Amino acid sequence: MAITKVEICGINTSKLPVLSQKEKDELFIKIKQGDNDALSKYIYGNLRLVLSVVQRFNNRGESADDIFQVGCIGLIKAIRNFDINRGVRFSTYAVPMIIGEIRRYLRDYNPIRVSRSARDTAYKALQAKESLTKENNKEPTLDEISKKIEIPKEDIVYALEAIQDPISLFEPIYHDGTDALYVMDQVSDTKNTDANWLENISLKEALKKLDERERYIINLRFFKGKTQMEVSEEIGISQAQVSRLEKSALKNMRKYM
Repeated sequence: MAITKVEICGINTSKLPVLSQKEKDELFIKIKQGDNDALSKYIYGNLRLVLSVVQRFNNRGESADDIFQVGCIGLIKAIRNFDINRGVRFSTYAVPMIIGEIRRYLRDYNPIRVSRSARDTAYKALQAKESLTKENNKEPTLDEISKKIEIPKEDIVYALEAIQDPISLFEPIYHDGTDALYVMDQVSDTKNTDANWLENISLKEALKKLDERERYIINLRFFKGKTQMEVSEEIGISQAQVSRLEKSALKNMRKYM
């Protein structure tokens, strides 16, 4: 799929406009009032967003024009459903909808066959997710989707996995001429939080306060997973001594954490 060509669907992509946030806000107010000219301008001003999303599907062997048109359908759906009071950027809301529309199109024409029942379950789950998101202004949980469509969670997970394509977290999905938006930017990180980061620093500093033997014992016990008996054999002291030294080291570390 030659996404790198300048013209797609008769549109010269090198001359696509970039709307300012102020222009977007003003146009969106007019759109909600039923102004079709404002809608056309808003769509045209966001075609770069569609083009950026389409880039990620350039290895599927599909027509660039076809994928771009499907992406535009996703963009229009996003405009119709977007709530300016959500407190999020339009691009953040629109990108998943454009991707979803393209994925649905590709699944329908995918040569790798997924069972009809799994595909139907996945479609029901995606429709329920879209419906619940619109109703509650937040993404539903798996339990909520399962309850709405009355299908076990395990079947929903299996069906959704069956229709997904693996992607890189560092794959760009949008670029507005300044900073690129990557897949990882829309994935929450529950591990590398500020609290965990500070805790790791605190732990390292506390370890530095121990003497060499205490630090060695703590390393063997809690970083290499050895038992007190294994530690006693390695350093040549009794298990009771290892226990006393370990407790003393932990007590000292707590003072600095």
